[in-house]
Amino acid sequence: MIRVGTCGFCESHSRYYRDFDAIEIQQTFYRILREKTLERWRKEAPEEFTFAIKAFQGVTHPPNSPTWRRSNVRPGKEVGLLRPTSDVFHFWRLTLREAEILGARFILIQLPRSFKESEESFANAERFFETAERGDFEIAVELRGWSERGIKHFVRDFDVIDVTDPLVRVPLHRGETSYYRLHGRYEDGRIIYRYSYSDEELGKIRERVLDWNRAESFVFFNNSDMCRDAKRLKATLNDR
Repeated sequence: MIRVGTCGFCESHSRYYRDFDAIEIQQTFYRILREKTLERWRKEAPEEFTFAIKAFQGVTHPPNSPTWRRSNVRPGKEVGLLRPTSDVFHFWRLTLREAEILGARFILIQLPRSFKESEESFANAERFFETAERGDFEIAVELRGWSERGIKHFVRDFDVIDVTDPLVRVPLHRGETSYYRLHGRYEDGRIIYRYSYSDEELGKIRERVLDWNRAESFVFFNNSDMCRDAKRLKATLNDR
């Protein structure tokens, strides 16, 4: 089974629920959302619809990250990078609560490049995952700038799903579920989000996801033309 969606609602909610069967909620990364908002989204969605949410940036991003400019929370000095601090665990509990209200299946932990492949990062992650509750959620982790050896070690030790771009590398799996994120074009270590995927690229994505598929795969687009590209990929999968 392959489900395709976008990172955030790219059209009206009612239309999105007709066009797609999964979404990764981005707002939960930038802001603490009202419970009424999350309850409404769950009620609006079809019963079989799959929600993933992105963990709040207080769990992953340090206070000097520019992403905090869009937040409705003032960061403390000890937020981010999976550091086992009271602030990080507080924001993780808020993320869990949001996931519960939404009825989410996945929580995405997207770590910044400042979360280096180092003994300190592994130590922080070990203490975080030893302490943090998971509930019934599947935890997906996107690491940036890490070696395949480091990613494999991280995925295995902390029992998380390896999130990757299928045009970049094969996922180093945990379990039977694949989780893909497509941000756009990579250039000199930067991501160019203002991007539309070519037919050839979508064909490669389709074939790789099919070839690497175990039990199920989730593919989320996060580029500027994500709605159109997700629909195009979904159409090719439906044709098959």
